Amino acid sequence: VPEGYLSPSPPLGAGAGPAPFPRHGGDLAAAEARFGRPARGWLDLSTGISPFLYPLPAIPPEAWYRLPDTDAELALRAAAAETWSVPDPDCLVSAPGTQSLIGLLPLLRPESAVAVVGPTYDEHESSFARAGHRVEQVAELAKCGDAQVAIVVNPNNPDGRRHDPETLCTAADRLAARGGLLVVDEAFVDLDPDLSVAGSVRPGLLVLRGIGKFFGLAGLRLGFAVAEPRLAALLRQALGPWAASGPALVVGRAALLDRAWAAEVRRRLAVEAGLLDQVLRGAGLAVVGGTDLFRLANAPRAWAIYEHLGRQGVLVRPFAEQPRWLRFGLPPDAAGRARLAEALASAPR
Repeated sequence: VPEGYLSPSPPLGAGAGPAPFPRHGGDLAAAEARFGRPARGWLDLSTGISPFLYPLPAIPPEAWYRLPDTDAELALRAAAAETWSVPDPDCLVSAPGTQSLIGLLPLLRPESAVAVVGPTYDEHESSFARAGHRVEQVAELAKCGDAQVAIVVNPNNPDGRRHDPETLCTAADRLAARGGLLVVDEAFVDLDPDLSVAGSVRPGLLVLRGIGKFFGLAGLRLGFAVAEPRLAALLRQALGPWAASGPALVVGRAALLDRAWAAEVRRRLAVEAGLLDQVLRGAGLAVVGGTDLFRLANAPRAWAIYEHLGRQGVLVRPFAEQPRWLRFGLPPDAAGRARLAEALASAPR
């Protein structure tokens, strides 16, 4: 077990009940409970998941009825290592989504001071807090102080803030010198691969990667941790055998190695994000950040706009702690953009 970690232990109990604001996007059942079922169906813009799905390869029947093959799991890790310039597949851990790793990591460390650079994806903060750590949100990486664990989402969700890889590696080295850890969540880094530190494996650094957002395959539930081999081995031990499903091994490997598809989708997403900007600004909203998978808008009556859009069957993402913010995912096509523009035209100002 690497220094500063505990042996794997059972997960903690469930957290608190539902919050008054949506904690995450994509929950259409909750949206229907709040707004009713729209006659035209939902235009779900509440997530940062790409509307352009990776075309599923043929999945051999045995991937469904046999336990996931260890050779196939290693082939998946080798594909990820090749694509992300990770020096050794042993530095990679495959998991049933990065969320499982976000929940697991706090259980493997002793009680620590944790600094989360935010506002950001709130599961990082809540997972460490539920596990008994002392968690503080800070505005900048430089303000993490004496925290033993620092967490950065790069590029950040929801404002798209970016951190330069050299700065992140320097921060990881500083934390490693005192037995600490920098966690870099790269859920959206496929949009700008030069931002990634996945290939900079070193003590004190753990990188989270997934294929759900960029490849539009959130339901596949496949994510990865990248870490120095001892920490990677500990995470694999804690996850147990067969963490990723057989179909996920097949689809994930094909997607990760398809460089031509990825390059074309990056180009397409950039175009679509620009068209979304036109819709939002045309409706009088200020675009204040985001990535090519989502835009963050500032509006004085953001919550009223959220409610209005929901009644029109257009679901977006509000934020309890930032009442002037709304996050808009990409509409899937021109008809989706037109429907969003129509709903925004009658929204409160």
